[in-house]
Amino acid sequence: MTEQPLPVQAIQRDVFEYALVRVVPRVERGEQFNAGVVVYCRAKSFVAARTHLDEAKLRALDPEADPESIKAALGAVERICAGGEGAGQAERDDAGRRFRWLIAPRSTVVQPGPVHTGLTADPAAEVDRLLDLLVR
Repeated sequence: MTEQPLPVQAIQRDVFEYALVRVVPRVERGEQFNAGVVVYCRAKSFVAARTHLDEAKLRALDPEADPESIKAALGAVERICAGGEGAGQAERDDAGRRFRWLIAPRSTVVQPGPVHTGLTADPAAEVDRLLDLLVR
């Protein structure tokens, strides 16, 4: 008699979208580097951002850039994702609206990159994984 393999339990994975948050110290030059990631999972009504400013990269591209104002802008991205009072006008918006607002193109020092998709069982862990993989 042959042994039957044990059934593999399927892991529920959901579609998620993400966009990198980029710092473009001198917009006219177009030079940029990744400073964060925003993850949205509609199935879980989840949106979150994690940011990390590499000040050495910033100084290499623009020695006169103000890291404190850029950190403030990156912090605003995280607050908008979190919703509530800290999100300003977006405080009552659902996760999808906050994500769409954050990924809208803008011509500022902190800009969203293109949107990508994937599958995940844990959107919160995905935010940290992508930050480590693509930003740090």
